[in-house]
Amino acid sequence: MLLVGHGSKLPYNQELVEKTASIIKEKNSDYIVKCGFMNLNTPSIKDSLEAFRKEPIDVLVVVPLFLAKGVHIEKDIPGEIGIPEGTKKGTFTLNGRSIPLVYADPIGSDPLLADLMVKNATAALGLI
Repeated sequence: MLLVGHGSKLPYNQELVEKTASIIKEKNSDYIVKCGFMNLNTPSIKDSLEAFRKEPIDVLVVVPLFLAKGVHIEKDIPGEIGIPEGTKKGTFTLNGRSIPLVYADPIGSDPLLADLMVKNATAALGLI
């Protein structure tokens, strides 16, 4: 899994993406997880794709750690991972063979996200 973050001049975005990747690794031993960033942080998406060429994988899934669709989701990330805009499937070449590459949706509306917002609101109310 290539977990894609936006990147930022401030450290918080990179820390969040890296921590999320660590949690995924801890809970899902069948995934090899690497991070890649659109801009400002390293490794870049292309650098992380290159790092996957050394891994024993049969499929590569690219998962954007973004809330909603936008220019990065619809145009920029597909361009970086080598798939046409509007598609979710492509191929990734490693060790002289092509494997499937699939592109996941951003987080979007999800009951788990709603639960997190209520958790955060409850914590904030504890400040009064």
